[in-house]
Amino acid sequence: MRITIRLSHKRLLRSLDLSKLLAKRISVREILFLAVGACAVLQVISPPIALIAGFCVAQFVGHPYIKLNGSITNILLQASVIGLGFGMNFFSTFAAGKQQVPFILCSILGTFSAAMLLRLLLKTDKKTSYLIASGTAICGGSAIAAVAPVIRSDEKQNSVALGVVFILNSLALFIFPYIGHKLKLSDQQFGMWCAIAIHDTSSVVAAAERFSTTALSTATAIKLTRALWIIPLSLVSMRVFRSGKQKLKLPWFIVIFTLVTLLQGYVPMLHKIAPYITNMAKSGLTLTLYLIGCGLSLTQLQSLGLRPMIFGTLLWIGISMASLLYIVLA
Repeated sequence: MRITIRLSHKRLLRSLDLSKLLAKRISVREILFLAVGACAVLQVISPPIALIAGFCVAQFVGHPYIKLNGSITNILLQASVIGLGFGMNFFSTFAAGKQQVPFILCSILGTFSAAMLLRLLLKTDKKTSYLIASGTAICGGSAIAAVAPVIRSDEKQNSVALGVVFILNSLALFIFPYIGHKLKLSDQQFGMWCAIAIHDTSSVVAAAERFSTTALSTATAIKLTRALWIIPLSLVSMRVFRSGKQKLKLPWFIVIFTLVTLLQGYVPMLHKIAPYITNMAKSGLTLTLYLIGCGLSLTQLQSLGLRPMIFGTLLWIGISMASLLYIVLA
Protein backbone atom coordinates (compact mmCIF):
# COMPACT_ATOMS: atom_id res chain seq x y z
CA MET A 1 0.00 0.00 0.00
CA ARG A 2 2.83 2.37 0.90
CA ILE A 3 4.65 1.57 -2.33
CA THR A 4 1.54 2.43 -4.35
CA ILE A 5 1.13 5.75 -2.54
CA ARG A 6 4.80 6.67 -3.07
CA LEU A 7 4.63 5.80 -6.76
CA SER A 8 1.44 7.84 -7.19
CA HIS A 9 3.03 10.72 -5.32
CA LYS A 10 6.09 10.65 -7.59
CA ARG A 11 3.95 10.54 -10.71
CA LEU A 12 1.94 13.52 -9.41
CA LEU A 13 5.12 15.52 -8.82
CA ARG A 14 6.38 14.66 -12.29
CA SER A 15 3.08 15.75 -13.86
CA LEU A 16 3.19 19.03 -11.90
CA ASP A 17 6.76 19.69 -13.05
CA LEU A 18 5.75 18.94 -16.62
CA SER A 19 2.82 21.36 -16.34
CA LYS A 20 5.13 24.08 -15.05
CA LEU A 21 7.56 23.51 -17.87
CA LEU A 22 4.73 23.57 -20.41
CA ALA A 23 3.33 26.78 -18.94
CA LYS A 24 6.78 28.31 -18.98
CA ARG A 25 7.26 27.28 -22.60
CA ILE A 26 3.91 28.82 -23.64
CA SER A 27 4.78 32.01 -21.78
CA VAL A 28 8.13 32.30 -23.53
CA ARG A 29 6.47 31.59 -26.89
CA GLU A 30 3.97 34.40 -26.36
CA ILE A 31 6.68 36.82 -25.28
CA LEU A 32 8.80 36.10 -28.36
CA PHE A 33 5.76 36.32 -30.63
CA LEU A 34 4.69 39.68 -29.19
CA ALA A 35 8.26 41.04 -29.12
CA VAL A 36 8.80 40.49 -32.83
CA GLY A 37 5.31 41.88 -33.48
CA ALA A 38 6.27 45.03 -31.57
CA CYS A 39 9.36 45.39 -33.78
CA ALA A 40 7.05 45.27 -36.80
CA VAL A 41 4.71 47.90 -35.38
CA LEU A 42 7.61 50.21 -34.49
CA GLN A 43 9.03 49.61 -38.02
CA VAL A 44 12.32 48.44 -36.56
CA ILE A 45 12.17 45.76 -39.24
CA SER A 46 11.18 46.28 -42.88
CA PRO A 47 8.09 44.60 -44.45
CA PRO A 48 10.09 41.84 -46.20
CA ILE A 49 12.04 41.12 -43.01
CA ALA A 50 8.77 41.06 -41.05
CA LEU A 51 7.41 38.39 -43.38
CA ILE A 52 10.56 36.28 -43.00
CA ALA A 53 10.60 36.86 -39.23
CA GLY A 54 6.99 35.70 -38.98
CA PHE A 55 7.77 32.56 -40.91
CA CYS A 56 10.76 31.81 -38.65
CA VAL A 57 8.69 32.42 -35.50
CA ALA A 58 6.01 30.04 -36.80
CA GLN A 59 8.53 27.29 -37.53
CA PHE A 60 10.79 27.52 -34.48
CA VAL A 61 8.62 29.10 -31.76
CA GLY A 62 5.01 28.56 -32.79
CA HIS A 63 2.01 30.84 -33.24
CA PRO A 64 0.14 31.10 -29.91
CA TYR A 65 -2.97 32.62 -31.51
CA ILE A 66 -3.14 30.74 -34.80
CA LYS A 67 -6.97 30.46 -34.75
CA LEU A 68 -7.33 34.26 -34.77
CA ASN A 69 -4.65 34.87 -37.38
CA GLY A 70 -6.89 34.88 -40.46
CA SER A 71 -9.52 37.32 -39.18
CA ILE A 72 -6.98 39.70 -37.62
CA THR A 73 -4.87 39.74 -40.81
CA ASN A 74 -7.88 40.59 -42.97
CA ILE A 75 -8.97 43.48 -40.71
CA LEU A 76 -5.43 44.87 -40.52
CA LEU A 77 -5.01 44.77 -44.30
CA GLN A 78 -8.22 46.70 -44.91
CA ALA A 79 -7.52 49.26 -42.15
CA SER A 80 -4.00 49.81 -43.48
CA VAL A 81 -5.28 50.49 -47.00
CA ILE A 82 -7.64 53.16 -45.60
CA GLY A 83 -4.79 54.66 -43.59
CA LEU A 84 -2.58 54.96 -46.66
CA GLY A 85 -5.37 56.96 -48.30
CA PHE A 86 -4.64 59.80 -45.87
CA GLY A 87 -1.30 60.29 -47.61
CA MET A 88 -2.92 60.73 -51.01
CA ASN A 89 -4.77 63.72 -52.45
CA PHE A 90 -6.97 62.55 -55.31
CA PHE A 91 -6.75 65.79 -57.32
CA SER A 92 -3.12 66.85 -56.75
CA THR A 93 -1.86 63.33 -57.25
CA PHE A 94 -3.72 62.91 -60.49
CA ALA A 95 -2.57 66.34 -61.72
CA ALA A 96 1.07 65.52 -60.98
CA GLY A 97 1.00 62.21 -62.82
CA LYS A 98 -1.64 62.82 -65.50
CA GLN A 99 0.99 63.12 -68.25
CA GLN A 100 1.96 59.51 -67.62
CA VAL A 101 -1.61 58.17 -67.47
CA PRO A 102 -1.43 56.51 -70.94
CA PHE A 103 1.88 54.89 -69.96
CA ILE A 104 0.45 53.75 -66.62
CA LEU A 105 -2.69 52.34 -68.25
CA CYS A 106 -0.69 50.48 -70.89
CA SER A 107 1.57 48.98 -68.21
CA ILE A 108 -1.46 47.80 -66.19
CA LEU A 109 -3.19 46.23 -69.20
CA GLY A 110 0.11 44.73 -70.37
CA THR A 111 0.76 43.20 -66.96
CA PHE A 112 -2.65 41.52 -66.79
CA SER A 113 -2.36 40.31 -70.39
CA ALA A 114 1.04 38.77 -69.67
CA ALA A 115 -0.35 37.27 -66.44
CA MET A 116 -3.14 35.51 -68.35
CA LEU A 117 -0.62 33.97 -70.74
CA LEU A 118 1.76 32.93 -67.96
CA ARG A 119 -1.06 31.35 -65.98
CA LEU A 120 -1.97 29.17 -68.94
CA LEU A 121 1.65 28.14 -69.43
CA LEU A 122 2.46 27.48 -65.76
CA LYS A 123 -1.04 26.29 -64.75
CA THR A 124 -1.03 28.30 -61.51
CA ASP A 125 -4.03 28.83 -59.24
CA LYS A 126 -6.46 31.38 -60.71
CA LYS A 127 -6.99 33.57 -57.65
CA THR A 128 -3.36 33.46 -56.54
CA SER A 129 -2.25 34.46 -60.04
CA TYR A 130 -4.80 37.28 -60.11
CA LEU A 131 -3.60 38.61 -56.76
CA ILE A 132 0.04 38.54 -57.85
CA ALA A 133 -0.89 40.27 -61.13
CA SER A 134 -2.83 42.94 -59.19
CA GLY A 135 0.13 43.58 -56.91
CA THR A 136 2.51 43.76 -59.87
CA ALA A 137 0.24 45.98 -61.98
CA ILE A 138 -0.88 48.50 -59.33
CA CYS A 139 0.86 48.88 -55.99
CA GLY A 140 1.91 45.66 -54.33
CA GLY A 141 0.43 44.77 -50.96
CA SER A 142 -2.14 47.59 -51.03
CA ALA A 143 -3.65 46.30 -54.28
CA ILE A 144 -3.67 42.73 -53.00
CA ALA A 145 -5.34 43.89 -49.79
CA ALA A 146 -8.02 45.68 -51.80
CA VAL A 147 -8.68 42.86 -54.25
CA ALA A 148 -8.49 39.86 -51.88
CA PRO A 149 -11.87 40.35 -50.18
CA VAL A 150 -13.50 41.21 -53.50
CA ILE A 151 -12.54 37.92 -55.16
CA ARG A 152 -13.00 36.01 -51.88
CA SER A 153 -9.53 34.51 -51.85
CA ASP A 154 -8.52 32.50 -48.80
CA GLU A 155 -5.67 33.16 -46.34
CA LYS A 156 -3.36 30.72 -48.09
CA GLN A 157 -3.79 32.45 -51.47
CA ASN A 158 -3.33 35.88 -49.90
CA SER A 159 -0.20 34.73 -48.06
CA VAL A 160 1.42 33.37 -51.20
CA ALA A 161 0.63 36.47 -53.27
CA LEU A 162 1.89 38.86 -50.59
CA GLY A 163 4.97 36.73 -49.99
CA VAL A 164 5.92 36.69 -53.68
CA VAL A 165 5.37 40.43 -54.07
CA PHE A 166 7.32 41.45 -50.99
CA ILE A 167 10.23 39.11 -51.69
CA LEU A 168 10.57 40.70 -55.14
CA ASN A 169 10.22 44.14 -53.53
CA SER A 170 13.17 43.47 -51.27
CA LEU A 171 15.28 42.44 -54.27
CA ALA A 172 14.26 45.59 -56.17
CA LEU A 173 15.68 47.83 -53.44
CA PHE A 174 19.17 46.57 -54.29
CA ILE A 175 18.86 45.73 -58.00
CA PHE A 176 17.14 48.83 -59.40
CA PRO A 177 19.56 51.57 -58.20
CA TYR A 178 22.50 49.45 -59.40
CA ILE A 179 20.99 48.97 -62.89
CA GLY A 180 19.96 52.63 -63.04
CA HIS A 181 23.52 53.82 -62.42
CA LYS A 182 25.01 51.26 -64.81
CA LEU A 183 22.67 52.33 -67.62
CA LYS A 184 23.20 56.01 -66.70
CA LEU A 185 19.47 56.71 -66.51
CA SER A 186 18.42 60.29 -65.82
CA ASP A 187 16.62 61.13 -62.58
CA GLN A 188 13.26 61.35 -64.37
CA GLN A 189 13.83 58.08 -66.23
CA PHE A 190 14.75 56.19 -63.09
CA GLY A 191 11.81 57.69 -61.20
CA MET A 192 9.41 56.56 -63.92
CA TRP A 193 10.94 53.08 -64.04
CA CYS A 194 10.70 52.65 -60.26
CA ALA A 195 7.06 53.73 -60.19
CA ILE A 196 6.07 51.27 -62.91
CA ALA A 197 8.26 48.24 -62.24
CA ILE A 198 8.47 48.07 -58.43
CA HIS A 199 5.35 46.76 -56.70
CA ASP A 200 4.97 48.46 -53.33
CA THR A 201 4.92 52.23 -52.74
CA SER A 202 7.35 52.03 -49.81
CA SER A 203 9.87 50.10 -51.93
CA VAL A 204 9.45 52.60 -54.79
CA VAL A 205 10.22 55.48 -52.44
CA ALA A 206 13.20 53.67 -50.88
CA ALA A 207 14.77 52.75 -54.25
CA ALA A 208 14.21 56.22 -55.77
CA GLU A 209 15.58 57.92 -52.66
CA ARG A 210 18.81 55.96 -53.06
CA PHE A 211 19.13 57.33 -56.59
CA SER A 212 18.36 61.06 -56.21
CA THR A 213 15.90 63.61 -54.81
CA THR A 214 14.51 64.36 -58.28
CA ALA A 215 13.99 60.66 -58.95
CA LEU A 216 12.15 60.43 -55.64
CA SER A 217 9.68 63.21 -56.48
CA THR A 218 9.05 61.79 -59.98
CA ALA A 219 8.55 58.26 -58.69
CA THR A 220 6.20 59.36 -55.90
CA ALA A 221 3.90 61.35 -58.20
CA ILE A 222 3.60 58.55 -60.76
CA LYS A 223 3.27 55.80 -58.16
CA LEU A 224 0.47 57.56 -56.30
CA THR A 225 -1.36 58.18 -59.57
CA ARG A 226 -0.95 54.52 -60.36
CA ALA A 227 -2.24 53.56 -56.91
CA LEU A 228 -5.56 55.27 -57.63
CA TRP A 229 -6.25 52.47 -60.11
CA ILE A 230 -7.04 50.29 -57.08
CA ILE A 231 -10.61 51.61 -57.36
CA PRO A 232 -11.37 50.56 -60.97
CA LEU A 233 -9.41 47.34 -60.41
CA SER A 234 -11.69 46.43 -57.51
CA LEU A 235 -14.78 47.14 -59.59
CA VAL A 236 -13.50 45.03 -62.49
CA SER A 237 -12.51 42.25 -60.08
CA MET A 238 -16.03 42.11 -58.64
CA ARG A 239 -17.40 41.69 -62.15
CA VAL A 240 -14.86 39.05 -63.20
CA PHE A 241 -15.18 36.87 -60.08
CA ARG A 242 -18.91 37.27 -59.58
CA SER A 243 -20.79 33.96 -59.60
CA GLY A 244 -24.48 33.17 -60.11
CA LYS A 245 -26.90 35.85 -58.95
CA GLN A 246 -24.47 37.40 -56.52
CA LYS A 247 -25.02 41.14 -56.19
CA LEU A 248 -22.28 43.55 -57.10
CA LYS A 249 -21.22 45.22 -53.84
CA LEU A 250 -18.40 47.65 -53.29
CA PRO A 251 -16.37 46.76 -50.17
CA TRP A 252 -16.78 49.33 -47.39
CA PHE A 253 -13.06 49.95 -47.04
CA ILE A 254 -12.74 50.85 -50.74
CA VAL A 255 -15.53 53.40 -50.30
CA ILE A 256 -13.79 54.90 -47.27
CA PHE A 257 -10.42 54.84 -49.07
CA THR A 258 -11.93 56.83 -51.97
CA LEU A 259 -13.61 59.33 -49.64
CA VAL A 260 -10.38 59.86 -47.70
CA THR A 261 -8.37 60.65 -50.86
CA LEU A 262 -11.08 63.10 -51.97
CA LEU A 263 -11.31 64.78 -48.55
CA GLN A 264 -7.60 65.57 -48.60
CA GLY A 265 -8.36 68.36 -51.10
CA TYR A 266 -11.24 69.87 -49.11
CA VAL A 267 -10.38 69.47 -45.42
CA PRO A 268 -7.08 71.23 -44.53
CA MET A 269 -7.30 69.92 -40.98
CA LEU A 270 -6.58 66.43 -42.26
CA HIS A 271 -3.13 67.55 -43.45
CA LYS A 272 -1.97 67.88 -39.84
CA ILE A 273 -2.92 64.36 -38.82
CA ALA A 274 -2.31 62.65 -42.18
CA PRO A 275 1.42 61.93 -41.59
CA TYR A 276 0.64 60.20 -38.29
CA ILE A 277 -2.14 58.10 -39.81
CA THR A 278 -0.08 57.05 -42.84
CA ASN A 279 2.79 56.11 -40.56
CA MET A 280 0.39 53.98 -38.52
CA ALA A 281 -0.85 52.42 -41.77
CA LYS A 282 2.70 51.49 -42.75
CA SER A 283 3.16 49.92 -39.32
CA GLY A 284 -0.11 48.08 -39.86
CA LEU A 285 1.06 46.68 -43.19
CA THR A 286 4.36 45.57 -41.67
CA LEU A 287 2.52 43.90 -38.79
CA THR A 288 0.17 42.27 -41.30
CA LEU A 289 3.11 40.78 -43.15
CA TYR A 290 4.52 39.48 -39.88
CA LEU A 291 1.20 37.78 -39.08
CA ILE A 292 0.99 36.40 -42.61
CA GLY A 293 4.45 34.93 -42.17
CA CYS A 294 3.35 33.43 -38.86
CA GLY A 295 0.46 31.77 -40.66
CA LEU A 296 2.72 30.08 -43.19
CA SER A 297 4.13 26.61 -42.72
CA LEU A 298 6.69 24.48 -44.52
CA THR A 299 3.91 22.04 -45.36
CA GLN A 300 1.94 24.76 -47.13
CA LEU A 301 4.96 26.01 -49.06
CA GLN A 302 5.91 22.50 -50.11
CA SER A 303 2.39 21.78 -51.31
CA LEU A 304 2.39 24.98 -53.39
CA GLY A 305 5.68 24.33 -55.11
CA LEU A 306 7.68 26.94 -57.02
CA ARG A 307 5.06 27.86 -59.60
CA PRO A 308 3.64 30.98 -57.89
CA MET A 309 7.17 32.31 -57.32
CA ILE A 310 8.16 31.59 -60.92
CA PHE A 311 4.92 33.19 -62.10
CA GLY A 312 5.53 36.37 -60.08
CA THR A 313 9.21 36.58 -61.00
CA LEU A 314 8.62 36.18 -64.74
CA LEU A 315 5.80 38.72 -64.64
CA TRP A 316 8.00 41.18 -62.75
CA ILE A 317 10.95 40.72 -65.12
CA GLY A 318 8.64 41.17 -68.09
CA ILE A 319 7.12 44.46 -66.90
CA SER A 320 10.54 45.71 -65.75
CA MET A 321 12.21 45.08 -69.11
CA ALA A 322 9.27 46.36 -71.18
CA SER A 323 8.92 49.59 -69.18
CA LEU A 324 12.68 50.20 -69.17
CA LEU A 325 12.86 49.73 -72.93
CA TYR A 326 9.99 52.18 -73.45
CA ILE A 327 11.53 54.79 -71.11
CA VAL A 328 14.97 54.58 -72.73
CA LEU A 329 13.66 54.73 -76.32
CA ALA A 330 10.94 57.33 -75.73
